[in-house]
Amino acid sequence: MQLDERDRLILTALQRDCRLSHAELAHRAGMSVSSCWRRVRALEEAGAISRYGAVVEPARVGLRFHAVVHVQLTRHDPDQQKGFIAAIRARPEVQECFATTGQPDYHMRVLCRDLEAYNRFLEDFLFRQPGVQSVQTHVVLREIKSGGIVTPA
Repeated sequence: MQLDERDRLILTALQRDCRLSHAELAHRAGMSVSSCWRRVRALEEAGAISRYGAVVEPARVGLRFHAVVHVQLTRHDPDQQKGFIAAIRARPEVQECFATTGQPDYHMRVLCRDLEAYNRFLEDFLFRQPGVQSVQTHVVLREIKSGGIVTPA
C-alpha cells in the first residue's frame, strides 16, 4: 500500500488515541470528515490498521511479574513447532512471542500476578510442552520503553 502524508497523519493520530471522533481526526489530518472516513476505511481494508484497543497498565490490574523468557526447542520438527506455537498463542500470560534467528528459538514477554503464578506457568505449562529443551527467565526490573508509535514509511 502506498501511503501519503495524510495517511501517515491518520495512522499516527489513531495510534495515540483510537477514540478520536471522525471530526477531530479529519481536523488533525487537514481534510473533510467524509474524505478522512474513506481513508480510514481504506487503511482498515488494506490491513494497515488491524485492530483498535485500549492500553492497559499491567500493575494496575494486578499483574506485577514481568519477564522476558527465552525458549530453546530440542529439534525443529514442523509438527512440534506448530504445536508449541498453538499452545503459546492460547496462553494469556504470553503477551508477545517471537521466533528469531540464532539461539534461543523463541523470545516471549510474559505477565503474571506474581512469582508464584509465574512458577505455576512454568511448571504446569511451559516445561510440559513437547520439545522444550531449555527456558531462561529474565525478570524485568523496570520498563524503559513500550508501545511505541509505528511511523509508516
